[in-house]
Amino acid sequence: MEKEVVTISKFKATCLALLDKVKRTGQPILVTRRGEPIAIVSPPPEPEKTESWLGMFQSRGKIVGDIVSPILDQTVWEVLKE
Repeated sequence: MEKEVVTISKFKATCLALLDKVKRTGQPILVTRRGEPIAIVSPPPEPEKTESWLGMFQSRGKIVGDIVSPILDQTVWEVLKE
């Protein structure tokens, strides 16, 4: 992986564009002062993928009985008596 070499004055003048370039290409940039390396700008490591919590308990539970019908009859509800 070859690094692009940029002087510190050019880095200062075009910092945001260079950071965007590093993010877009994934290639690091070496920043120098008077020909001497002083910093390497590299992309961050890939984030760790965590296991999704959705479906985590799919093998631990059971559906028993009717889960669609109401528990109580409509005549029991006070709101519907009016």
